[in-house]
Amino acid sequence: MDSEPFEKGIKVLVLGASGSGTTTLGKELERKTYLRHLDVDDYYWKKTEPPFREKVPLSTRNKNLKSDFHRLANVVVSGSLVSWGKEWESAFDLVVFIRLANKERMGRLKKREEERYGDKLLTDTGIQENSRAFLHWANQYENPHFKGRSLNAHINWLKSFDCPVLEVDGKLELSKKVELVLREMNGVGRTV
Repeated sequence: MDSEPFEKGIKVLVLGASGSGTTTLGKELERKTYLRHLDVDDYYWKKTEPPFREKVPLSTRNKNLKSDFHRLANVVVSGSLVSWGKEWESAFDLVVFIRLANKERMGRLKKREEERYGDKLLTDTGIQENSRAFLHWANQYENPHFKGRSLNAHINWLKSFDCPVLEVDGKLELSKKVELVLREMNGVGRTV
């Protein structure tokens, strides 16, 4: 399924709830195509051990992401930029929105936390507290009253894009997701 770069470049955004598979799809698109993958978490969080403890200020992360984004002709960004500024609404040629049932998504996240932290989830109170807080936050995604990153926020944000939006079922096999994205990229007037 390897393909050649678009002559004029293409910019793709893959977003969805935490645990829906946005990073996995972004990495696979990079592996299978000419697209370079940028993950929003790499710009959002400072490099700490354990990870995901300290946020990068919005202006700094935006500057860093924009620098890499504009340097690359063919790029796929994974993650939510919903609160990063209106300029992102016109920066993409295609947006891919992954939806996955909350129960399955939360199962994935719990498994990922166990793999990431191992025995520290049982012995380190700081990691336990952060993991509990993260899982509680992630479980609020479909809550219509939740004010943070949520399904409602994403649905409303998707209406503001001036490019095609492809909704993808998160239960699909990864190869099928890649196939759907490549087909949609062809549909936006570009040949893969």
